[in-house]
Amino acid sequence: MDKAFEPRSTAMELLENMFDVEMRFLRSGSGNIDMLTDAFHTDVVVHEPQSLPYAGDWKGLEGIAALFHKMQESWSNVAVKNLQAAQDDDIIFMNCTLSLTSRANGVTIKQPFAEVLRFRDGLLLEGTPFYYDTSEILATLGQPMRAARMA
Repeated sequence: MDKAFEPRSTAMELLENMFDVEMRFLRSGSGNIDMLTDAFHTDVVVHEPQSLPYAGDWKGLEGIAALFHKMQESWSNVAVKNLQAAQDDDIIFMNCTLSLTSRANGVTIKQPFAEVLRFRDGLLLEGTPFYYDTSEILATLGQPMRAARMA
């Protein structure tokens, strides 16, 4: 079928595929970044908050794979509940309740989470997550609060 006539994926289909690819990649333990190409653009970038242990801009498939592994070092379980999404062209606004279990101490926290995601050709191109309480995340991980940066 001609790509111009293919039906567009819905926001929920794109999100479910993205989460599914991420989980399959992590469960595989292989580190084969080619697995990520089913949901992530080769030029993908995810902007994580500076206050978290996995802070910064994670670029390309190698960067996304490294981010997933870094998060897996911190969390033994990550669950998304009550996922909702709205879509405006190639931008998806998603929110959910995020459940995170610390690998270090087994403590689980739950908090609201939102993310702005930009897709190109059905693949994630850019993601900007918004965590409700990064100080609670750091406390759960047993890490000190980072000093706020002044712009």
